[in-house]
Amino acid sequence: MDPVFWAVMAGVLALGFAAFLVSYVLRSEKGSPRMQEISAAIQEGALAFLSREYRILAIFVVLAAIVLGVIPDLGWLVSLALVFGAVCSGLAGFIGMNVAIRSNARTAAAAERSLNHGLRLSFRAGAVMGMCVVGIGILGLSVLYFAFHNHDDFLKIIPGFGMGASSVAIFARVGGGIFTKAADTGADLVGKVEKGIPEDDPRNAAVIADFVGDNVGDVAGMGADLFESYVDSIIATMTLSMVAFFVTTNGVPLDNPLAPDAATAWHLPMMIAAGGILASVIGAFLVRVGEKAEMGALLGALRRGTFAASILTGLLSLLAIELLDVNIDVFWAVLAGLVAGVLIGESTNYFTSYTFGPTRRISEASQTGAGTTVVSGFANGLMSNLPPVILVAAAILIANHFASIYGIAIAGIGMLSTLGITLATDAYGPIADNAGGIVEMSDLPPEIRERTDALDSLGNTTAATGKGFAIGAAAITALALMLSYALAAEIAQMGTGGIELVDPEKISLLNAPVIAGLLIGAMMPAVFCSMTLTAVSRTSHSIINEVRRQFREIKGLMEGEAKPEYGKCVDICTRDALREMIVPGLMTIGAPIVVGFVLGKYALAGFLIGATASGFILAVTMANAGGAWDNAKKYIETGFFGGKGSDAHKAAVIGDTVGDPMKDTSGPSLNIMIKLMSIVALVMAPVLVDVNGIFD
Repeated sequence: MDPVFWAVMAGVLALGFAAFLVSYVLRSEKGSPRMQEISAAIQEGALAFLSREYRILAIFVVLAAIVLGVIPDLGWLVSLALVFGAVCSGLAGFIGMNVAIRSNARTAAAAERSLNHGLRLSFRAGAVMGMCVVGIGILGLSVLYFAFHNHDDFLKIIPGFGMGASSVAIFARVGGGIFTKAADTGADLVGKVEKGIPEDDPRNAAVIADFVGDNVGDVAGMGADLFESYVDSIIATMTLSMVAFFVTTNGVPLDNPLAPDAATAWHLPMMIAAGGILASVIGAFLVRVGEKAEMGALLGALRRGTFAASILTGLLSLLAIELLDVNIDVFWAVLAGLVAGVLIGESTNYFTSYTFGPTRRISEASQTGAGTTVVSGFANGLMSNLPPVILVAAAILIANHFASIYGIAIAGIGMLSTLGITLATDAYGPIADNAGGIVEMSDLPPEIRERTDALDSLGNTTAATGKGFAIGAAAITALALMLSYALAAEIAQMGTGGIELVDPEKISLLNAPVIAGLLIGAMMPAVFCSMTLTAVSRTSHSIINEVRRQFREIKGLMEGEAKPEYGKCVDICTRDALREMIVPGLMTIGAPIVVGFVLGKYALAGFLIGATASGFILAVTMANAGGAWDNAKKYIETGFFGGKGSDAHKAAVIGDTVGDPMKDTSGPSLNIMIKLMSIVALVMAPVLVDVNGIFD
């Protein structure tokens, strides 16, 4: 039996488990009529946004497919793969978000029963997103494999699937991120700072838009982000399969091939991914907690599931390597990626959770005003680069030492193999956040809000951890795609002694086009962040003015005698986010094409290196600074440094609003940006082989 059939079975298992989770969620108590009313408003806004976003994406995907199809060196099979990848990514995001928006009121109702019921329901609802991403991802790749693996252009066709997934991801992440953070910032600045009313107060016109944004940005957007990481890492490993087994022109294999044949090198990443799915399903059943609403107990419950899944994945990967008769050195590359992923998550937790010193110091700095809050938080974000950069560098060096550049790609597989449960812990956060807001707006007893606050605080930590994991995975995946590009563009080739550069002088750092490409690439993440932050600022401005207008013009609103016009804020966020997402997305796709055709394939290699390095640093800084500011505010809200309503709290709210677009819009979008530019370069590589830059 073809080993890829095991991947198909794992994909079916993932979707079957997702169906079981959906059944569990939908059978649960819906809550009171008021809770259902609020949940229905969130559902309506989220589905309306996603519907309009997907219509725009459909136009782009069709146009991109036509362009790729008419290029002689690519063709219609690449176009077909692109459309298929876009459809798979969109489907995973739609299913995951559709369940999330139906589980928020149910989570609030479950929290009325007990903390454990609230955690179980919200986590299982989040796990639907995780299981759909890995299940649809591995099944989509399996379909392409069985359809085209005997085709001469298989390694040219399959990157099209990744480009389709990445194209959906960049627009979904940017659009959803602009929506959610504009609504959140507007709600916080007018509600908490200007009016002094609680978070999620029903008198605030932006609260429903804020809840909608949590789903379109942090569920659908994050799902699209990690879907493309997942499939791109497998695609990169497949395209580097020739490194694992290479036969020289004399018909003599390398002295120590990593795999017995090229087909096995293709099969291995699918087998490892399949093992990760099984491990994630088992780990999901281990997540449960008692009634102590403490961060340590809640975090321990999720860690038990993720750590168990990681250990099981390591063992199943070793089994797959033995069954396929692959060199044991490849296992050490897998293990390097797996361990690095776990440790990056732990380092992110240290720099963003208020149970540790760095975030508490930001809370302390808030006593002297917003300025010191912002400075302290940004410094923390910069310092938080130390562990993940060293861990990724170590994983790359270890993987390369044992299994060459094929090992680097397979390390990315190892890091992402537990995505089914890792993404579940991330998608759980927005569901718990929505549940807390529904409790607040439904006037439920304070003890219920305490339970949902505990779940929400955990959600902030797991979301920050998930972002750190996603950034580390993005860096290794982008590097693997970059190496694939070097081979596909014939910058490097296989020689009798292994990988050799075709023209070492042209790819040298002493070559001016390479240096120019590197600098332009390093600039791209900064420009991208400026555009996305400005987009959030402009949309927030519109939301703030609308919320102020409603407080000013709707009589009795502040007294609770009238209802705000929630729909107007949702409409503003939808309109502005969809308009603002287009230019950053098109710039990301177009930049590597322009650099490749104007400056040449060698400059494009430098461009990808520069973009990956600077994008990695900026993404970590923004994600962790934003997460720390958010939790510093929550630490004060627990009663420290004056508690809610104090000057320190107001300063911390300002810090949180600064960090919101950094951690939920610009930072996470950079993950997709660096991978998308690499996959576009890989797709265009056959066209760029014989293209000379104007300065070559």
